[in-house]
Amino acid sequence: MPDEPAAEPALPTVTEVAAAAGVSAATVSRVLTGRVRVSTSARVQVHDAIARLGYVRHRAPRRTDQNAGLPVAAVVFEPAARLFRDGFCARLLAGAEEELARRGVPLLTMSVTRGTVASATRFLTDGNVGGALLVGAPGRHPLAVSLAASLVPLRAAGRPEVDIPYADVDNADGARQAVEHLLLRGRRTIAAIAGPPDSPAAVDRLEGYRRAMQAAGRAPLAAYGDFTTASGNHAAAWLLDRTPRLDALFVASDLMAAGALQALRKAGRRIPEDVAVVGFDDAPHAAFTAPALTTVRQPVEELGAVVAALLFEAREDNPILPTELVVRAST
Repeated sequence: MPDEPAAEPALPTVTEVAAAAGVSAATVSRVLTGRVRVSTSARVQVHDAIARLGYVRHRAPRRTDQNAGLPVAAVVFEPAARLFRDGFCARLLAGAEEELARRGVPLLTMSVTRGTVASATRFLTDGNVGGALLVGAPGRHPLAVSLAASLVPLRAAGRPEVDIPYADVDNADGARQAVEHLLLRGRRTIAAIAGPPDSPAAVDRLEGYRRAMQAAGRAPLAAYGDFTTASGNHAAAWLLDRTPRLDALFVASDLMAAGALQALRKAGRRIPEDVAVVGFDDAPHAAFTAPALTTVRQPVEELGAVVAALLFEAREDNPILPTELVVRAST
């Protein structure tokens, strides 16, 4: 007789959050609703307990138009200096801003780092915004967990690990397109340079690569970067040392692909004759690398517009936008 499946662990309750925070259940409720002022120390204790326990408040969805007149906050989980260097974030926020402007709603941008989680949580849950768009929330980030437990209308750009409605692009299928393109070009040893493991987009792209390789009967091989040019350079050099007969690279972002091209040139490899390279994003610079980069185009501005529009819609599905392979000289 087959074993019965183990029961899923019970989700934490408000009472358990209160016990963990050392406050009353009423105080937890006041923090969650944001309608009554609570001392800073109590608020911090409650949000810390929510993050530790993984508490998620089950509530009817609220839309931003119910908080008319308040701005929408785009919460970007990157340091400010990197935010302004990242073309992806700029394009996504431009799409979101255009959609919100059409509705007469202003957009403000917040950069969140480890040292600003508590202040950002207070600001966002104290009735200052009509909604929030989360961009690049890594793993079960404390701020994302706290916001998911609040009454702030939320949407995420990209699949989050926290239970928040979102819109995303088809990252796994984009990776599949890249690998199948390389296989059709006769490449045999195709390695991947993946993004950070706490990024759902990076995880999905790596999974798409692995599935396509396994379907073709090829062994996957991956190194990791952090979506920067330097990390792509280091990862490509590591892969070349490990697999000298490498003849193709699928790289999970165009910035990392630019670094990989540098490493290949330094190693004396011709592109694409010796090693073909496919990136991901179709960032503006992809057409101007040497050689021009074949890449997977994701509709970044459209994603920003869609996720902003979702704040005004009471829909329960999570839209997934298609990706498209753009073939250039690097393959």
